[in-house]
Amino acid sequence: MADPRDPRPLTGEPLALDLLNTRWRDAGEHDLLADLDGYRLWLSSAGLADRCTADRAGLAAAREARSALEALVDTPGSAAGRNALNAVLAHGGVHRTLTADGPADIVRTDGPEQLAAWLAADDYLGLLRRDAHRIKRCAHPACILHFFDTSQNGRRRWCSMAVCGNRSKAARHYERTARTESAGR
Repeated sequence: MADPRDPRPLTGEPLALDLLNTRWRDAGEHDLLADLDGYRLWLSSAGLADRCTADRAGLAAAREARSALEALVDTPGSAAGRNALNAVLAHGGVHRTLTADGPADIVRTDGPEQLAAWLAADDYLGLLRRDAHRIKRCAHPACILHFFDTSQNGRRRWCSMAVCGNRSKAARHYERTARTESAGR
């Protein structure tokens, strides 16, 4: 569950997209990862505060992962994006083991500062395996948020129907009304 202090308009997406959504626009450009306090808040919202280091090295790693994800989501198949994501993934891996409770997957990274970035990069691979076509950018031209379309028919277009969907509907209504009024003159 997102931290109630989180100012972002869209939270709760899969980890990779949640990291992408640390940049957003409304009355201006915002970047939750602009400073260490924002990074701490993102870790809290993402449910990672107890597992990840909230320091400058972790913030730098998260920014690196976000840049790689942006490159891949905005330009699928981008060699530069793929190389950047692989560089993030190179800092960790999954160790499989058998415990008293059964099989377990343990994520190991080069250092604690790499964990949040690695988990987001790994989550992106999971989304690609599920259905790459459902990773979408909001259809509103002024919006830069991303979401994983879980709708039954895969036709979701907006990060939020209440915000971007209504803005688009209002703009179309205004355009139709303006055309009708100018045609009637």
